Amino acid sequence: MKNETLTIIGGGLAGVEAAYQAAKMGLNVVLYEMRPEKQTPAHKTSYLSEIVCSNSFGSMRETTASGLLKREMELLGSITVETAKETKVPAGQALAVDREEFARRITEKLLRDPRIKLIRKEVENIPEDGPAIIATGPLTSDSLSSSIVEFTGRKNLYFFDATTPIVKADSIDMGKAFVASRYGKGGADYINCPMNKEEYEAFYVELMNAERTELRGFEDRLFESCLPIEEIASRGPQTLLFGPLKPAGLSDTATGEMPYAVVQLRQDNLSATLYSIVGFQTRLKWGEQKRVFSMIPCLHRAEFVRYGVMHRNTYINSPAILLTTLQTRQREGLFFSGQIVGVEGYMESAAMGIIAGIFAPLLIKGKKLLPPPRTTAIGSLLHYISHSSWKNFQPINFVFGILPSLNEKIRDSKTRRLAYYKRAIDDLQHWINDYLKRPVE
Repeated sequence: MKNETLTIIGGGLAGVEAAYQAAKMGLNVVLYEMRPEKQTPAHKTSYLSEIVCSNSFGSMRETTASGLLKREMELLGSITVETAKETKVPAGQALAVDREEFARRITEKLLRDPRIKLIRKEVENIPEDGPAIIATGPLTSDSLSSSIVEFTGRKNLYFFDATTPIVKADSIDMGKAFVASRYGKGGADYINCPMNKEEYEAFYVELMNAERTELRGFEDRLFESCLPIEEIASRGPQTLLFGPLKPAGLSDTATGEMPYAVVQLRQDNLSATLYSIVGFQTRLKWGEQKRVFSMIPCLHRAEFVRYGVMHRNTYINSPAILLTTLQTRQREGLFFSGQIVGVEGYMESAAMGIIAGIFAPLLIKGKKLLPPPRTTAIGSLLHYISHSSWKNFQPINFVFGILPSLNEKIRDSKTRRLAYYKRAIDDLQHWINDYLKRPVE
């Protein structure tokens, strides 16, 4: 391929990673982002890589799937992980960020790169020629979605997602709360709002009776890993106690005992003036959110700066459309990347952007594309989205369960996860050294 300018559509986590990687490899990039000319139902700013749900990128521990994925991304030079560490806020062993500062710094970094040209304009159709990456994410515009359907000959799939409410820190009643991390891991990074049995039961009744926003015109299809709190509650009165309100590992400093239920608040910005309600994705009407969530003792006078909202997440039927390299089967120079390919989660989406941003320049240079080994987190995600059954394809977070089995059986779960981690990092490092760093022949 002779065209040495790469077109990337979408300035979210995946599009930004793709642009950053391609520019590092010497390619000129034109990055299209429709915001703020055209906003989405979930975004609030014009920054690139704006995150709209939780401000947490998950655990950093080596024994977690999330920790492994981030470490692989670091080895590949991720701008997302780098900037997240620069803008992190206290969150125990999780990597959580000041969402606005994170997006602002990402935007500044890309604008400083002379190889990246940012155009604020909606792209309504798939580019007809030249190398291109579509990384428009779960909130792809209707016009581009129609173009994708026409190109692939297959209807897009979708599920519904919801964002969590955010409250002002100075409106939290700290006399009714305590600070701690679950099981004492990390610092005292969460504000915990305890509830006794009577308070919880009253809250549960009102939550179940609260008015919800209708999902007009679409099938009510929710993603199991990010269910609205009222949907979890509908599965039984005790369900929340084993989910977002579980008290396990937390002791009220005032009583020394484990509460009946606990609502956790996580710092949402560096100045610690805003806190998000952990696990409270919701489709309740805004007035109902204020009424019901104010029943939580430490939030009885809370000022909400953002209410939870419901939005549709679009993804393509990747097994029928994509190769393991994220190239479309119909056209080798056209890549899809990010959440639209059927991965779920901030880091998963960004990781797909890294791969597309590496592979597009290699394709232009004439190098045969070779995906990372399946034994790696990134390689296993690429294999999942390209080899699953297209008849019942569903988005997925990275989990150890999609990795190939270890050669030896290890009973202890922590030791087993460390073995997965070591194998993945070793294999990825070999791929980097033996494939990525080898000159094009």
